[in-house]
Amino acid sequence: MSQQPDWNVLMRTCPSRLSLTHIANKWTALIVIVLGDGKHRFGDLRAAVDGISGKVLTETLRVLERDGLVKRHAYAEIPPRVEYELTPLGQTLHGPLRALGTWAENHIEEVLVARDEFDTRR
Repeated sequence: MSQQPDWNVLMRTCPSRLSLTHIANKWTALIVIVLGDGKHRFGDLRAAVDGISGKVLTETLRVLERDGLVKRHAYAEIPPRVEYELTPLGQTLHGPLRALGTWAENHIEEVLVARDEFDTRR
């Protein structure tokens, strides 16, 4: 039986760093938060994630699909219909990213005050 290596994200050779790079992307976090509510079509995702371009949304969804976090469902209909949803692996990421989003919302005023104080000192 093969033994699983001890992954350490702090080591430059650890492949989990690439996964962390994808997860730490702001667009990834926002898309995963939206998809936590269930399946969404491309246009619905684009409307829900204010400010994301179609190109960036497409690229981010492809990365998430490749990493096994998002499942793409294409339906043979006219007009074509495509939906995206979190995989079971993606669902495990939803909670932490939703918590991060909630933290950002709850503490933005403190962050803004700290920024102003820092800028005033400089």
